[in-house]
Amino acid sequence: MLTIGQLASYAGVTIKAVRHYHQRGLLDEPPRDSSGYRRYGVEDAIELVKIKTLAEAGVPLARIKELLAAGPDQFAAAIADIDRRLEERATELARTRERIAQLGAGDRLFVSAEMADYLDDLQKLGVSERTVQMERDIWILLQSVSPADTAIWFADKCAAMRDPDFRALYLEYDAAYSWSREDPRLDQLAERTGRWIASRPAAGHDGRLLDPAIAQLVTTSVGVSSPAWSRLADIAEERLARGDGPGFATVGSAY
Repeated sequence: MLTIGQLASYAGVTIKAVRHYHQRGLLDEPPRDSSGYRRYGVEDAIELVKIKTLAEAGVPLARIKELLAAGPDQFAAAIADIDRRLEERATELARTRERIAQLGAGDRLFVSAEMADYLDDLQKLGVSERTVQMERDIWILLQSVSPADTAIWFADKCAAMRDPDFRALYLEYDAAYSWSREDPRLDQLAERTGRWIASRPAAGHDGRLLDPAIAQLVTTSVGVSSPAWSRLADIAEERLARGDGPGFATVGSAY
């Protein structure tokens, strides 16, 4: 007769596992002997090996008792069902791994591949991480609320970024984040931006304007602002009010 420790050792499991199988009703618990110890026989050892083998094969513990009592045909059918469920689980795990891999890809999880490439190009251009993240958040919001229009706006933004003059304006706008509201360079930047917009051969956006409600959502959601950027926005409104040519959205945002 075997003690629980000897039984566990012979089967290659822990004593804790044996006790767990007792609690689950998979392995009968023998009565205690006169000294208060439980003693196990050869049949118990064989049954424990079967339980361990099925568990290691991926059979759920809830199905093991059923399989141990099943005839050959029932056993084969149950194993086939378990195998099908394991295959479904493996497929789901593979999908989960793909999603985890996408999480490691950062921006590519939340925006299109083209937008992710665009954001990478901004970083290579020397744009600050702050502004790159702001753009990413803006595009995520716009894609959610107006995907068709966003495709047009994004194409227009990409076309603008291919213009060296616009890239220079973009980089200066990025640098202006830390300027004071009274910095004289802001008026110069606003003037050059207005001239650039006025000189464009096409109006851009395919004639589609950003809905004011969406613009407000974007403005309040990205959480990035500065006194200098606020002043640039004020100058744009002033230009429009005076009729001094086209106003402009800040070049660092999705316009």
